[in-house]
Amino acid sequence: MRMKLVATAAIALTALPLAASADGEVNIYSYRQAYLLEPLLNAFEEETGIKSNVVFAKQGLAERLEREGRNSPADVVMTVDISRLNELVERDLVQGVGNDVLNKNIPEHLRHPEGKWIALTTRARLIYTSKERVKEGEITTYEQLADDKWDNRICTRSGKHPYNIALISSMIAHHGEAETETWLKGLKDNLARRPQGGDTDQIKAISEGVCDVAIGNSYYYGNMLQDDNLRPAAEAVRLVFPNAEGRGTHINISGIALTKSAPNRDNAITLMEFLSSPKAQSIYATANTEYPANPNVKPTGLVAEWGEVHPDSLSLHDIAENRNAAVKMVDRVDYDGE
Repeated sequence: MRMKLVATAAIALTALPLAASADGEVNIYSYRQAYLLEPLLNAFEEETGIKSNVVFAKQGLAERLEREGRNSPADVVMTVDISRLNELVERDLVQGVGNDVLNKNIPEHLRHPEGKWIALTTRARLIYTSKERVKEGEITTYEQLADDKWDNRICTRSGKHPYNIALISSMIAHHGEAETETWLKGLKDNLARRPQGGDTDQIKAISEGVCDVAIGNSYYYGNMLQDDNLRPAAEAVRLVFPNAEGRGTHINISGIALTKSAPNRDNAITLMEFLSSPKAQSIYATANTEYPANPNVKPTGLVAEWGEVHPDSLSLHDIAENRNAAVKMVDRVDYDGE
């Protein structure tokens, strides 16, 4: 395997050397762990002969790009949510790509209007319910999470996490700030415990009887089903695709953006085109139990078994425009507090 993988904590980022420009290479800064990209990037090298160098970090990549400026070796940034993509745009760290291949492969609502990012996969923000304590069909919308009947029965991770910020942003887009704030206060009042942990922990909490309802991304459930230790917890919950009969289920994305420095720009665009292709979409979505962003590629494996998702067609760019309002709202209602 010729792909170079570099994993690091954010505090060590400045120590990582990458050649700025090299024939037949592309440099990737990634919020998604390198081993998850490995089968995808191996296929890319086999098809194009271009090597991939990956730097992974849980946080801090936007700050690193700002420090490096025009001398940054990074060609692209791969992220795991719309909030981080929007942050790159707001900090003017990425450039637009006007590209017929990308426009053909990725729907308009999953692309930045100026081509500053594209989605690669999508994941639904689901409601999980206990199979034992919640009847099927008893909750079907995000709005119902604020109903009094769920008092002391809901678990979530931090309201400040990008996944929840994106959901709250979408609620603002549909209902306005005032109505969304009332909803968020109602959701907080229904929490069984202070927000904590990750999406996997919310599913485990249902199986342990801590709560009856939780919010989480679909791919966490898929990953748990493939883990012998976590499968029993996953099998204790039922998947609910909220608002499927109405505006559609809120989705988040993994995505990619071309940096403003991009010393290997042509190779980077070749990578973006490849990642949007049916071949790569199938590899990437299957490996991470996600939905392909390319509508011509059907879900496979576990994801296909869950049935078709009816996504909210609101542009993710429009949703991301409400990010700052959502962050302030989480603070105002003290969502993560006692």
